[in-house]
Amino acid sequence: MTRFLLVGLDGAEPSLVETWMDHGCLPNLDRLRRAGSYLPLASTMPPASFPAWTTCVTGVNPGRHGIFDFTEIAPGPARAVRFVNSTFRKSPALWNTLSCAGKRVCVLGVPATYPPEPVNGCMVSGFDSPVCGRVDKSFVYPADLYGEISGWRYSDLDETRIGPGWHEAALPRILKKIEDKERIALKLIAREDWGFFMAVFGESDAVAHHFWLFHDPQSPRHIRSALSGAVRQVYTRLDSAVGALINAAGPGAVVSVVSDHGSGGAGTGVIHLNNWLAEHGYLRFSLAHARVRDDSGGWAKRTAMALVPHRMRGALFRRFTGMAAAAEAGARFRGIDWANTRAWSEELNYFPSIRVCGLAGHGYASFCNDLCAKLEAWEPVKKAWRREQIYHGPYVERAPDIVLELDLENGYSYSCLRSRGGPPFRRLDPAGYYGGKGQALAGNHRPTGVCFLSQPITAGAAAIQDIAPTVLACLDVPAPPMDGTPLLGALRETGGAEHAGPEAPYTPEQQRAVEQRLHALGYFE
Repeated sequence: MTRFLLVGLDGAEPSLVETWMDHGCLPNLDRLRRAGSYLPLASTMPPASFPAWTTCVTGVNPGRHGIFDFTEIAPGPARAVRFVNSTFRKSPALWNTLSCAGKRVCVLGVPATYPPEPVNGCMVSGFDSPVCGRVDKSFVYPADLYGEISGWRYSDLDETRIGPGWHEAALPRILKKIEDKERIALKLIAREDWGFFMAVFGESDAVAHHFWLFHDPQSPRHIRSALSGAVRQVYTRLDSAVGALINAAGPGAVVSVVSDHGSGGAGTGVIHLNNWLAEHGYLRFSLAHARVRDDSGGWAKRTAMALVPHRMRGALFRRFTGMAAAAEAGARFRGIDWANTRAWSEELNYFPSIRVCGLAGHGYASFCNDLCAKLEAWEPVKKAWRREQIYHGPYVERAPDIVLELDLENGYSYSCLRSRGGPPFRRLDPAGYYGGKGQALAGNHRPTGVCFLSQPITAGAAAIQDIAPTVLACLDVPAPPMDGTPLLGALRETGGAEHAGPEAPYTPEQQRAVEQRLHALGYFE
C-alpha cells in the first residue's frame, strides 16, 4: 500500500535552505532534492499560518475554506471578535477525505486543528490550542493517547518580552522542542498502521522571527552576537528530524516536505495604517483617542501579563469568566469615531489589511478602487488588493475588504503596528531592534516557501493549494473539486459537497485561554 509522509517546516525560507543544502548543512533535504524534486511554493495572500496551512490541507483558497486569520469579526455595529477554531473550516481536510476512504491517518501539530476531529487514526492539535506550554487530553484524539504524547510541546516562551538574555535562554528550548516532537512522531510512525502521516514543526518560524538580526550581517537591525549561527543551527536540527522521519517511514512511502511561507529580515520602517487613513480623511479618531494613543487599549492586558508568570497563564486565565474577545475588540477598535469613519485597519503585522464600513453597491466598489489607488501611491505599499481579486468562493466576505502587500525596503520588510494618532510612518528606535511579536519582529513572513518531493516532477513551481491534491492523487483517493492541481499523478474528482458542519465557538473560558496564549506568542498587542 502506498503511504504518504508530509512534513511541515513552518516558515522555512528557500534562500536559506538552498544555501545550506549547497554547503552540506542539510543533507537529508539535499538528498530529497537530488533523488526527487525541489521547487518554490507560493503561499496564500497574505502568507500567514492559519490560512496557509488550511489551504495546504484542503487544496482550496481561503474564500472556500473560510479561514483567514486567528479571529474573525462578526457583522454588525458591535464588531465583536471571536477566535476561530477547526469547526469554522468549511472544506474537508486531507484527514477527513482519507478517513472516509478507510485510510488510517496520523496528524501532529497542524495549525487550526483545535478541537481535534474524530479521524481514522490520531490527531494532536496545533500551536493555537487554548493552553500554555503543553497539550492535555482535550487536544488529542483519541483522548487515551494523551499519556503517550504528553511531551509534545507548544511554545513555552514569552515572545513579547524580548530583552537581555532572552535569546540565549530561548535557543536551547527551541532545539529541545524539536527533539521532543521528533521522539513522539517516531513512536507513532512506527506503531500506527498509517496511510497518511503529517507533522508540522514550528521552530523554523520562531527562530526567523527572533534571531534574524544576529544571522544577517546586512540587516539594518544587525547585532553582532555569538548567536549568529542560531538560525542555521535550528534548520540543521530540523533537517536531522526530517531524515529520521523519512527513515522510519520506509522506502515505500512518498515523502513531501513543505513550508507554509518563507521568512526574511525586517527593516527599521514602521507603518501605522489607521494614522494614514486618518491623515487622508478616511478615519477619524474620537475625542478619547488621546488616552489610548500609541497603546491601542493594550496597557491593561500587558500589565496583567507582566504580573502573571508565563507558565501559569493558561491555567489561571481559564479560571476567569468573561469573553476574551471583548477585550481584544476593545484593544483593536477603541479610539475610533465610527460615525465619521469609512475605512479602518486592525493593524496586524502578519495581515496588513483594511476594512470598509457604511458603504454598499456601486459606491462601495468605487470607494475601494479609489482607496487602493491612493494606498499604492504610498511608498511602503507594493500592491493593494480588493479581496475579490485574490479570493473566490462563498466565504470571501469574511476577509478584509482590502489586503495589502507591503513592499521591501532594500530587501527588508516594513513592520505594521498599532497606533492611535501620530505619523503614518516612523523609524524604529535602536532600542526596539530586538523586537518581539507585536513590537516590530526582527524577521517577518515572505510569500514563497519550499516544496520537496521524493519523486521527480516536471513542474517548475507550485502553490500551497497543490499539496492536498498531490497527496490524494498519490494515495488514489477520490476528492471533491479543489483549486490546486496534483504535482504527481492524476486526481479523481467526486461531486462531493463542501465540508460545512456546524460551527462550535469557544466557551468563554477557552476564549480567555486562547487569547492569552496568542498574546504570549505576540500575535496581538
